Amino acid sequence: MVDTFSDPIGRLMGLRYKSHPWHGIYLGKEAPEMVTAFIEVVPTDTVKYEIDKDSGYLLLDRPQKYSNVVPALYGFLPQTFCGELVGQFCSEKTERTGIKGDGDPIDICVLTEKDITHGDILVHARPIGGFRMIDGSEADDKIIAVLNNDVVYEGYKDISDVPAFVVERLKHYFLTYKDMPGKEANTEITHTYGREEAYEVIRCSINDYRKRFENLGKLLY
Repeated sequence: MVDTFSDPIGRLMGLRYKSHPWHGIYLGKEAPEMVTAFIEVVPTDTVKYEIDKDSGYLLLDRPQKYSNVVPALYGFLPQTFCGELVGQFCSEKTERTGIKGDGDPIDICVLTEKDITHGDILVHARPIGGFRMIDGSEADDKIIAVLNNDVVYEGYKDISDVPAFVVERLKHYFLTYKDMPGKEANTEITHTYGREEAYEVIRCSINDYRKRFENLGKLLY
């Protein structure tokens, strides 16, 4: 598939129209080692925002029913798709059958010591690991990254470098953020994995995207 915003014509088109955050933003020439992430939610948000897949605008998904707030910048990786290959990789690592991708772009949490007060922004980030999360029977991986050139987190090269309490705080959020009063979410985190495995999840999601949206580039010309 053509990366429509990595070539001159694609870049000119991007000057005329706002790029769709999922399909119109280039993941980056150094991916998966360095990626461009679209941030939907920041730690000061008391509601959860999520990209509307049709329009590309932020949609108010739901108010947070409890006091938990996302402990880092949270969003997704453009031009990725949690599909067949991501599901297969999850099945291999968990030795479970019947797991499929959740049909969304790959989620990413970006650690930074800076106070960033609103979403709907792009950041450059370095993946250092992730959580193998399963929601029902669907793979819902959470890539953990650090903001590029961040003063505090720049030295972290792998999730094993991150303080344990930070990792546990992230886990707690993802295991509870879908809970509703009277109904608990059917989610679990089976593994915390390091940088190289995060790279492989991202590669799988890139290939899943190219397969799922193989004709998208043709429609833009």
